[in-house]
Amino acid sequence: MVEEIRTTTDGHPVVVAFSGGLDSTVTAALARDALGRDRVLLITVNMGIYAYTRGNEIVLEVAERLGLPQRCLLGQFKQHRVQAAGPACNRCTREIKLGMVKAVAGGRLVLTGANRSDTWGQFGLKVCNGYYAPLLDLEKPEIGTLADALGVRPPRIGENPGREGCKLKHLLKPLAAPEYHGRAVARANEVVLTVLREAGVTPDLANVKIIGPLGRNIGLVNVRPAPNAELRGRLTAALRAIEQLDEVHVVAGPLTLVAKASPAILNDPHARYWIEHGRLAPDFAAPVTVDWQPTSNTRLGTFQIVGFRSAGPA
Repeated sequence: MVEEIRTTTDGHPVVVAFSGGLDSTVTAALARDALGRDRVLLITVNMGIYAYTRGNEIVLEVAERLGLPQRCLLGQFKQHRVQAAGPACNRCTREIKLGMVKAVAGGRLVLTGANRSDTWGQFGLKVCNGYYAPLLDLEKPEIGTLADALGVRPPRIGENPGREGCKLKHLLKPLAAPEYHGRAVARANEVVLTVLREAGVTPDLANVKIIGPLGRNIGLVNVRPAPNAELRGRLTAALRAIEQLDEVHVVAGPLTLVAKASPAILNDPHARYWIEHGRLAPDFAAPVTVDWQPTSNTRLGTFQIVGFRSAGPA
């Protein structure tokens, strides 16, 4: 892989779209070993209130461990435009996380961590339009093995055992009012990790999904392993103190999520399957199914989870 990077870049300086996560860390380490420290610049797009405090710390820690220079760009306010019509993770990746990096790359090739474990890796090209994905043919376990061999495996935030780092992915409706919707998802997902850390708990999964109609923020709390009654009470109390959260429910059993969707999604079985099984299910502490319904909101570009039905207490 080191030799491939040297050949593909022709030894020229590169930038790495760097999040501090496993994929971009391994990409950065390989580029460093292939080209030298003076030819690799890490560029991070920081999402402001939508970035985890621990995530910001990890970015700096890992960059220092790699011995590579790092530059930070602020993408928070671009999120307000991209997510206004509903959750749009791929558009965020394309326009904000990669688009902003490429805009300041000065013509240098932009290395990404795209791989077979994400949709970019499944459908993209290894070298395309100024981007290069050295890990494109690898699955997540292989990338983990590489990280261990290189001695660069980064710490976890605790949000998710796989892809983690963005609070805004837990807002499952349009970011129509940042002061209301944005602050709810930002504060709730910081609070849940703080309460668990203070309790001495290292979670495998921890998030608060924000659902509901635009005028009501409903928090679905996902923690794995499941919290005991005392910790559950502490989590609920801390979250109910957030002004922008109108309801709080701890997920304790299977759920059916009620989703309003744009025609583009409602009429595309592949899109519905990916959202349900790739986008939603991995972040929930219990099995979920989705009840897909048409929307009358002409401004909804993707989907909105407007409510839920529980098979047990939640």
